[in-house]
Amino acid sequence: MKNFKFLYKFMMIAGLIVMNSCVDELVEMNKNPNGIDPANANPNLLMSSVLSGTATSYLNLGYGNIAGTIQHTQKDGWWSSHNVYDWGPSDWNGWYGLLRSNELMIRRADDLGYSFHKGVGLVMKSFIYANITDIWGDAPYTEAMRGNSDVLFPRFDSQEVIYQGIIEDLKAADALFATGNTLGMSNTNDFYFQGNITRWRQFANSLLLRYYMRLSEKLPQLARSGIESVYQAGFYIKTNADDATMEYLGNLSADSWPENTAQVTDASGFRRIKPCQTLVDKLLATDDPRTKVWFRPVHCRWVADETLTVAIDPFIRENGQYMPLGNSFRRSFLDAEYIQRIAAGNVYTRHFNPILKAADPALAGAIIDTNEIVGIPAGAVTPDGHNFNPTVGQIIENQHVSQLADIYRQPRGPLLRARLISASETFFILAEAAAKGWNVGSAEAHYNAAIQQSLNTWGIGNQYAAFIAKPGVAFNAATAMQQIADQKWIASWTNPEGWFDWRRTGLPNLQAGPASLELQVAVRFPYGNNEINFNNQNVLSAVSRLVNTLDAEARVGANNQWAKPWIIQGTGKPW
Repeated sequence: MKNFKFLYKFMMIAGLIVMNSCVDELVEMNKNPNGIDPANANPNLLMSSVLSGTATSYLNLGYGNIAGTIQHTQKDGWWSSHNVYDWGPSDWNGWYGLLRSNELMIRRADDLGYSFHKGVGLVMKSFIYANITDIWGDAPYTEAMRGNSDVLFPRFDSQEVIYQGIIEDLKAADALFATGNTLGMSNTNDFYFQGNITRWRQFANSLLLRYYMRLSEKLPQLARSGIESVYQAGFYIKTNADDATMEYLGNLSADSWPENTAQVTDASGFRRIKPCQTLVDKLLATDDPRTKVWFRPVHCRWVADETLTVAIDPFIRENGQYMPLGNSFRRSFLDAEYIQRIAAGNVYTRHFNPILKAADPALAGAIIDTNEIVGIPAGAVTPDGHNFNPTVGQIIENQHVSQLADIYRQPRGPLLRARLISASETFFILAEAAAKGWNVGSAEAHYNAAIQQSLNTWGIGNQYAAFIAKPGVAFNAATAMQQIADQKWIASWTNPEGWFDWRRTGLPNLQAGPASLELQVAVRFPYGNNEINFNNQNVLSAVSRLVNTLDAEARVGANNQWAKPWIIQGTGKPW
C-alpha cells in the first residue's frame, strides 16, 4: 500500500511537471512573431484604427438601412430590410471590437503620459457607446471590456447609466484638451482633425450638446443645465470647416464610399438606392438647393399630352421623337446608355393622356409623377414598379425614378465624407433649446445659422439668402419646433441622427408604408444572436425592460424592432 501511494504521488508530480512544460510551450507557440505586444502598442496606430473604423461604421448606418428607416432613401431591389424594417437579430461585435482597440489606446496613453490620446480615447469611447445604446438600448457598459480578467458574461446597464457615463467621459476629455498638451501626437494618424487639439475639444463639447438633448425628455433638468453650460463656455463646432468628418481615400472598397460604381463591374448596388418620396416632397416644397446636389433628375420624364390616342404611351422619345427599334420603337435604355446619351445633350420623355387615364378604371387611381426629381414612397408594396416603370426587376433601372447624384457613383470626392457631427447639428440643437426657453440665445439666429452651415457643407452656401427667405423656411416662432425638426432631419442626410431625433420628438411625422411589417416605423435593432447564445440571462433581463405596445411581441417576441427602450418610454414619442 505504501509503495502504491508513493507511486501515485510520483505520477502526479511528474504529470504536473509535464503539464507546466506543455503550457510554457503553448504560450511560446501562441505568441505571434509578426504581431504587436499590447504592452508596447503605439497609441497613434491604435487611434487611426479606431477613428477610421468608427467613421466608416457610422456612415454605413446613415447611408444604409437607417436611411430607409428615416425615409431619406428607399430601395427598389433587395428592399425588405431597407424599406420595411425586416430586421432579424443584429450583433454589435464590430462596435465592441472598436471599443477594445480604443480601451488599449487609453491604457497606453496612461502608460506614456499622453493626455491628448487619452482625451481622444474618451471621446471615441463616448461616441461608440452612444451608438450602441442608441441602436439597441440597454447594453454592457460598466462590466464590458473585462473578458480577459474577471467578467465573461457582462450585465446590461440601463441607458440612463450609459448616457450619464458618456457625459462624464466627455467632460473629462474636455478638461484634458483644455491643457493644450499634445505630447506624442502624430498628425497623420488623426483622420478627423490632423492633430488639432482645439477641434477635438469642440468635437467633445458638440457631442455633449447632442447627448444632453437626447436626454431632454427623460432628464430635462440635466439636459438644460448641460446645454446652457456648453453654450456659455463656447467650445463647440460653429462652422462647417470644423465639422467632425473623415474623407475617403478611394483606393480599395474598404476605404471608399459605399456602393460606388467605379470599383465594381455590376453597379446594381448603386442603382437600387433611390430617394424616398417623403424627403423629396419636403425638398421640392421649398425648392431646396440641396435637391440636385443629392439626387439626379429622372432619366425619362413623364409628360401630360391630351393629343395622345392611348392612356399611356409604351414608348420613350428622344428630343420629342420616337426612336425606331426593329419593327417597333424604343421603350427604355440601360443605365449606362442613359448616362452617356443625356451627357451628350439628349432629353428623354414619355407621354400619357390624363383624360384617357382618368377614364380607365384600372388606371384612374394611379398617380404619374411628372416632376424632374421623383422618389419612391416609403414602404411601397412594389417599389421596383413605381411611377409606371416598364422594366421591373433587378436588371434595368427605373427610368422614371431619380437616382442618387453622380457624385455617389465615385469612390471618393470632396463631398463624400463620413460626418460624425456638424456645425449645422449643433446650431439646430441650440435652436431647439432656445425654443424651449433655455438660456442659449436666439432660436431664430441658431436656426438660420444651422441652415447656412448645412448649405455650406454641400457647396451651395451662396444660395442661403434666397433660400432662408422662402415661405416654410423663414423662421416662424409659432411653428418653430416643427421647422427646426424638419430642417434638422433634412440636414442629417447620410447620418443616422435623423432616426435618433425622430424617436425623441416624433418629428417629422413619418408613417410606415403599406408593405411594413408593423403599422409604425421601427425604433431599435433587436439584440443579436451572439449575445442571445452566450449571454442569454443578461439579454433576457434587458429585454424585460423594453416596452412593447404593438403586435410584434406576439408575432416575433419581445426582442423586436418596435419595442421601446428607456430613452423613449413614457414620452408618447415617436408614436
